[in-house]
Amino acid sequence: MAAKPRVIVVGGGLGGLWAALRAAENGVSVDLFSLFPVKRSHSCCAQGGINAVLDIKGQHDSIHQHIVDTIKGGDYLADQPPIKTMCESAPGLIRTYDRMGVTFSRTPEGIMDQRLFGGVKNKRTCFAGATTGQQLLYAIDEQVRRFESEGKITKYETWEFLSIVKDDAGHCRGIAAMNLHDMKVHAFRGDAVILATGGLGLIWGKSTMSTNSTGAAAARVYQQGAKFANGEFVQFHPTGMLGHDKLRLMSEACRGEGGRIWVPRDPKDARDPRSIPEKDRFYFLEEWYPTYGNTVPRDVASRAIVKATRHLGLGVGGKDVVYLDLSHHPRQFLEDRLGGILDMYRTFSGEDPYTGPMKVFPAMHYSMGGILIGWEKDETTGGMKLVSPKNHATTIPGLFACGECDSGYHGANRLGANSLLSASFSGIIAGDAVAAYVKGRKQSAADVPESFFEAERKRQEDINHRLVSSTADENAFTLHRELGEIMMEHVYVERDNRGLDQALEGIRRLKERSQRIRLDDRGQWSNQSLSWARQIQDMIVLAEVITLGARLRDECRGSHFKAEFELKIPEGKFRGDPEYEAFRAQWKANNEKWLKTTVATYSPEGPRIDFQPIDLSVMAPTEPRDYR
Repeated sequence: MAAKPRVIVVGGGLGGLWAALRAAENGVSVDLFSLFPVKRSHSCCAQGGINAVLDIKGQHDSIHQHIVDTIKGGDYLADQPPIKTMCESAPGLIRTYDRMGVTFSRTPEGIMDQRLFGGVKNKRTCFAGATTGQQLLYAIDEQVRRFESEGKITKYETWEFLSIVKDDAGHCRGIAAMNLHDMKVHAFRGDAVILATGGLGLIWGKSTMSTNSTGAAAARVYQQGAKFANGEFVQFHPTGMLGHDKLRLMSEACRGEGGRIWVPRDPKDARDPRSIPEKDRFYFLEEWYPTYGNTVPRDVASRAIVKATRHLGLGVGGKDVVYLDLSHHPRQFLEDRLGGILDMYRTFSGEDPYTGPMKVFPAMHYSMGGILIGWEKDETTGGMKLVSPKNHATTIPGLFACGECDSGYHGANRLGANSLLSASFSGIIAGDAVAAYVKGRKQSAADVPESFFEAERKRQEDINHRLVSSTADENAFTLHRELGEIMMEHVYVERDNRGLDQALEGIRRLKERSQRIRLDDRGQWSNQSLSWARQIQDMIVLAEVITLGARLRDECRGSHFKAEFELKIPEGKFRGDPEYEAFRAQWKANNEKWLKTTVATYSPEGPRIDFQPIDLSVMAPTEPRDYR
């Protein structure tokens, strides 16, 4: 009698919880691993909302427009059928969350409210005050707990994923993981593994992400053979609050609710910002992009802020700072709709954002790239089949990926409030995919010889032993600080090939030095230095993937910007003007060369970069992005 199918989910955020839930609903037992209690997953930090076309405001919004905005917002770089299906599924997903008890904000009439977000013209974002991610995460965890109480889902919290276990055919058959209390490594069997481990913001030293968002899990499966796609496409959120410990997000919801970005027109103006009259304020987004104003897409806004501060010298106090101002709104309005965000700013800055502007600057926020995943097309609808073992499958058989660690939905730039949508949707799709995969399996993980699991467990124990016993001279925390400095200087909002070459040289030196780490803590109980040392080694590996991809891509697309290769829209010219049509012809020619997915394959000498075509069957790239 065949063993009952059992799968492993790594990560307890929205993607991982949804994947576990869907697998359990399909009759598959699940082992769920998380670095910490799942309610602390980074999904809970998402503030602004989740996109779905409900057209509550009567603006004649449509699912088709959501699809167009997402494809175009990503500068056409993502495969389009999965985007189509995600946007079509969004309204039903919101209703599901509503029935689960998510406390979405509502109008005085009791109707679910929606707000404006960047890169769109219609109010499409459902929200729960300023803590939407937390409300969604807690609601789905309640559903998971039901299956947990029935013994169908088992949680392993405070465990760190170290590697997958592969059989002699190269198929994923389980994982090796480390108990973060006693630091012992164990091997676990699974007929399939879903990686839902989030982003990689710590590669930049500081980011708006959780301080656990290192990308180490993705780096580990990449080094075991999973391909990594579009690493160079990283989102720098335009309104990050700077801090000595980390960067904190001032949500796009602030601008969606009427927040305005500005600097003094005179860079020497030292007056209290509240006393600077309107005529002396430069609302540069509103002047440069009058159609969208402060709600241009994030990549556009971040470049504009860098232009205003570093190129025009208009930064507040001569620094890399601009103002984000909501103080023109009534206090009660702000407390009701943005209270969680503004209270956080007040706590960490000591300044009152209800009565004066906030100080912000672009901060590392999200990775559009990630583990390369597959999908199966539905030839009838033109979208993605909702249930297929090919969906979210990596290049390692039996290994799947969902959430921010995959590369599936956002192309070269993610639209605001599409992240909670893609995390939830991809988790649902991945859970259904593994259920289909394991039910069609020819061999159970239970039938794989124990020697494969013991060999991988011992390999990981040996890595730990080498680090704990090392007498070398490198410090993991120093290496991380230097890596962050390299990435912030050369792989930031604006890039150039000379700087990227310097970054690659620096990263390769760090990679060599990272093999000589010495730990301050050699203990065998809750050794955070050991865990961190392993993570910094993996962060350096991914940093090289990201930087090499950026170096090889000689164009401007979405979040990836090299001024040397910029195709500028002719000022004051629009569709039909000869100058604009000449620009559009150049843009189409550039797409012929560069509209393709960057794919990195691991080798000990460094990543090998190839490119693969994109499915453009839903919306042909005929019109450049133009948010003026």
